[in-house]
Amino acid sequence: MSSISITLPDGSSQQVPQGSRPIDIARSISPRLADDAVVARVNGDLYDLTRPFESDATLQILTSKNPEALEVYRHSTAHLLALAVLQLFPETKLGIGPPTEAGFYYDFQRETAFTPEDLEKIEAKMWELQALALPYERRMSPKAEGLMKYEAMGEKMKCELIEEKAGDVFTEYTLGPTFIDFCRGPHVPDTTRIKAFKLLSIAGAYWKGDEKNHQMQRIYGTAFFSKKEQDEYLKRLEEAKKRDHRKLGQELDLFSIQELAGPGLIFFHPKGGTIRKILEDWMRDQYIARCYSLVYTPHIARADLWKTSGHYNFYADNMFKRMELDDAEYQLKPMNCPFHILIYADKMHSYRDLPVRLGELGTVYRYERSGVMHGLLRVRGFTQDDAHIFCTPDQIEDEVVNCLEFAVDTLKTFGFEKYEAELSTWDGGASGKYDGTTEQWERAENALAKAASRLNLKVKVMKDEAAFYGPKIDMKLVDAIGRLWQLSTVQFDFTLPRRFNLEYIGEDGKAHQPVMCHRALYGSIERFFGILIEHYAGAFPVWLAPVQAIVLPITDRQTEYAKQVRDQLKAAGIRVTVDDRNEKVNLKIRDAQMQKIPYMLVLGDRETENGTVSVRNRKHADQGVKPLAEFLVDIQKLIDSKAPSE
Repeated sequence: MSSISITLPDGSSQQVPQGSRPIDIARSISPRLADDAVVARVNGDLYDLTRPFESDATLQILTSKNPEALEVYRHSTAHLLALAVLQLFPETKLGIGPPTEAGFYYDFQRETAFTPEDLEKIEAKMWELQALALPYERRMSPKAEGLMKYEAMGEKMKCELIEEKAGDVFTEYTLGPTFIDFCRGPHVPDTTRIKAFKLLSIAGAYWKGDEKNHQMQRIYGTAFFSKKEQDEYLKRLEEAKKRDHRKLGQELDLFSIQELAGPGLIFFHPKGGTIRKILEDWMRDQYIARCYSLVYTPHIARADLWKTSGHYNFYADNMFKRMELDDAEYQLKPMNCPFHILIYADKMHSYRDLPVRLGELGTVYRYERSGVMHGLLRVRGFTQDDAHIFCTPDQIEDEVVNCLEFAVDTLKTFGFEKYEAELSTWDGGASGKYDGTTEQWERAENALAKAASRLNLKVKVMKDEAAFYGPKIDMKLVDAIGRLWQLSTVQFDFTLPRRFNLEYIGEDGKAHQPVMCHRALYGSIERFFGILIEHYAGAFPVWLAPVQAIVLPITDRQTEYAKQVRDQLKAAGIRVTVDDRNEKVNLKIRDAQMQKIPYMLVLGDRETENGTVSVRNRKHADQGVKPLAEFLVDIQKLIDSKAPSE
């Protein structure tokens, strides 16, 4: 029998018979390794453990310690979900079922809506099937033959996917004797490898994410390598529900989305408006301190502007429809950058003027589909802390460093100590969806990488995720319960300066083209506000709290003194109110606690007589009686230091 050579990660080689599989080699190394194995990497590609080697190869066995293995594990669980659904509801037709960052989902087409009770039945059926050790087996099918097969099964959506994605021969996977799915794979060897999963929810979705297509029912689930990991995740999920900014936004009267006005449009209520003002004032003050010039630009412009910028073609799906006006077609702006470019281009610049840093809190409008909007986090109208820096090629690295330092300072100021960074690059020009030359992209990507290195900022490279006009560095913060949030972005742009023929006069007296850096540190006011709500569970630090203190007279006898206390605190700049309702003080305390007000100042006859306040803290309860002046010093220190908690 002929043999093939398999090279292992340690550099050693094994001669194995043809027909050998990665699982066989794992078993020969260690039975434990074979038990822990999830998937293989063969010649750099993910590979089923039970798929025979086809030639000499390099091999790596992936276990639960490898992130890629978890994706395969969850994808396999999605197939198990699909099999369970078909056994319980055979009339159902299949869409797609990919793994996700938090688990997996599968889209189904069925006239009758799934119910929460159905989810329980489906999950029970999944466990029943899991115990049968059903193998995931890879098959190859000629395209014409496969189309006939899926058409005979009534799986029109699968036929559509095969027409679009399959070559002359495509892969599919069976699960047990009856289930087959058009799928690239790979998968775990059999269902007993799946140790922990949970179905979570049902949602609506459009086929292929296009609202013009028919609606599907999406079942979400999660899966982990152990029940302990899953239980920890579900616990975090419950905590996340308590922190949901949509729920807290309503309970704390911060913002609303009005049905009459339309989805994705945010109404800031007085308390939310107070926090928004703090966010905006802080950022504008930082602009001035860091030598940015403040600008203000319109919300709408002629469509010709977006044609020049490239958004008209590259970003059309995310823009609102054009409006026919007297002189031309106009569009709501999805970006501020072309407006800042026009300001720069309004006069000639010398190299001595550069860098020019233009900053704005500018509201933009993007056409988000109804299925993806989510409270403050994904909206149609939002305000970006947007800035654009025009500089010489020699200055760009320093400017990116400054932007990244600014981003880190922003995160720390608002109480975020942990963060991650990602460098998004292009695809080398293969797709045609990126503007610019190879030389420009290499120079830009190198500048961003060097800037991150100067700050000892570790970046994860995200291939093919750049903006169409240049690479970018994204900062992702880690919140109080360990979730990652996309936030600050610093983007290199060599395309728009060329499109708008931007120039500066160099030391040689000749015209040169500047390079450009886009940066938004909050991302958007709305999104950042939503993240803050969830990070602090609505209990904002004193400097951010819309109401920092509330005065609670015990009886009507203290009402006049309560107003004097309020007025003195207001004069010192403290955001304070009085609850002089004819209610018991315990009820007033409970209501203030529910509104997450940092300090409650309880006033009785003794406090009124002595000019003191009985201080109660939302977190630490009774703090004792203090002279008002002493309390004022204490709270002012917390505000001035921007302490994350009192």
